[in-house]
Amino acid sequence: MADIKTRDAVKGTIKTLDKAAIAGRRMKSAYAKTKDKAEQGYYAEENSPTEYAADKVSHASGRIKDEGIHQWGKQGQKNAQITKENIGNAKDKIADFKAKRAKKAAEQKTMRNKAGQNAIRTMGQDSLQEIQGTASRPAVFATSAKTEMPQTAANSLIKTRQQGKRTIKTTARNAEKTVKTTAKGTVKATEKGVKTAKATSKTAIKTTEQTAKAAQKTAKASAKAAQKTAQTAKATAKATAEATKATVRATIAAVKAIIAGTKALVSALIAGGWIAVVIILIVVLLGCAVSLFGGGSESTSYTPVSAEVEAYTPLIQKYAKQYGIPEYVELIKAVMMQESGGKGSDPMQAAEGSFNKKYPHEPNGIKDPEYSIECGVQELKAALVSAEVENPIDMERIKLALQGYNFGNGYISWAKTNYGGYSYANAVEFSAMQAKRLGWEKYGDTQYPAHVLRYYPYGRAFTSGGNQAIVEVALTQLGNEGGQPYWSWYGFGGRVEWCACFASWCADQCGYLESGIIPKFSLCSDGVNWFKGKGQWQDKNYVPQAGDLIFFDWGNDGSIDHVGIVEKCENGTVYTVEGNSGDACKQQSYPVGSGSIYGYGCPAY
Repeated sequence: MADIKTRDAVKGTIKTLDKAAIAGRRMKSAYAKTKDKAEQGYYAEENSPTEYAADKVSHASGRIKDEGIHQWGKQGQKNAQITKENIGNAKDKIADFKAKRAKKAAEQKTMRNKAGQNAIRTMGQDSLQEIQGTASRPAVFATSAKTEMPQTAANSLIKTRQQGKRTIKTTARNAEKTVKTTAKGTVKATEKGVKTAKATSKTAIKTTEQTAKAAQKTAKASAKAAQKTAQTAKATAKATAEATKATVRATIAAVKAIIAGTKALVSALIAGGWIAVVIILIVVLLGCAVSLFGGGSESTSYTPVSAEVEAYTPLIQKYAKQYGIPEYVELIKAVMMQESGGKGSDPMQAAEGSFNKKYPHEPNGIKDPEYSIECGVQELKAALVSAEVENPIDMERIKLALQGYNFGNGYISWAKTNYGGYSYANAVEFSAMQAKRLGWEKYGDTQYPAHVLRYYPYGRAFTSGGNQAIVEVALTQLGNEGGQPYWSWYGFGGRVEWCACFASWCADQCGYLESGIIPKFSLCSDGVNWFKGKGQWQDKNYVPQAGDLIFFDWGNDGSIDHVGIVEKCENGTVYTVEGNSGDACKQQSYPVGSGSIYGYGCPAY
């Protein structure tokens, strides 16, 4: 029996200990619930202090960004002031938040204390009930409990209560520390945000000032641009006025041409001969139409004769009728214009001709203008007859006659015998031959017909463009080897690569160097740069015209190696005349766009 009682007593003790442990677990659970409730109560109504401060700072920064940066001048300063006010408001809100936080912390502390006391009270009642239940058990267990367990259970309960109190206090202290730490961090973060807002404000102010300065600079630049535009407009207006004056002058010239044609018609009527009348009528119509409506290149445009030449019209008509060429009055005037412009005592420059019987045969030898006109008319008539000119619009024979007036009648018979008539190329050939024979540097004017016909009212309708002249000169040199005439003319004492010298020599024979139409160059690259600088350059895919200069790059390495003169371009093929092609003057041909072609210089003939 004693053993049984002992086992029962042990079982009772174990149950008591189990219930004490259960009581401790319940107290721990109650504390955990209390902590959860406390935390839920603290954060249920609004965001954390950190989030609150961050929102306020973000709001202030947004205001600065949206309202400060994109304004100008005074508006930027106003935004900066608003930013400062926002920063002050943010500080007030932080202080207000601290007060609310302290109040809520106090309320939560009170809630936690009450929750802890309730938990302790609940645990005490549960433990007391357990003890009372033990006391009401059978006598055998009661006796044993009185002797061994009641004191142990009480001590255990007291310790458990004490640990619960300490745990609550520790938890409270930790919670308070956490709140303080969080609050301090939040305050620091908020203060840092305020500082950042201040810095942002300063930056925004600086940016606004810089933007305002930039705007002022832009305004000044715009003003200058507007001023330049006004100046350009003024210059354009001036140029337009000049163009208008030029148009008026051209119109007057056209009217003069009509008057001149009418005068020629009257002269023909006086001289008799209806054939001459019909011819002159056609010429007048054609010549005046061209003068009024244009056409052809500038080099062949009609230019009225000077007032000095016009003043000699009565004398010219007198001697033209006297020597049987009244229909050529306008041509005689054109010759006088080319020779002297109507100035000096020998306006027809007839002193060296065969009809001068009174004065020395030397330039300006005649001292009587009327006698100069009489001799000049006879000289021109002889040339017209030798050239077999049929009428005032027989332009090819008129060119032959005019070149004979300049070179002497010996040229006319030579050209007819060797070439059947006039060509620019044979004029150049004859000039070179005579200069060599006489030991002169130059003989006559190889472009005399073109120079005279620009003053002839009917000449423009029947003359070709100036671009053909250089081609004709180049063709006369075919077969020349070694290039000595060209590189020595240029000024070299010995042989050099002479393709560019040849092109320059041909241009000089046409008067294009003197007039600035083509440059004098011995290096191909210099020629390319000149045309590019004048805006007269075309690439290799261009379809060229007669008289253009063609430049080559044999290795496609960007180095200009050779130059020639375009003779013509037909059916996708470019035909050329080139100096120093195998050390000789030769004709060559290439497909348009050939890889060997570097590009073209296009003179403004």
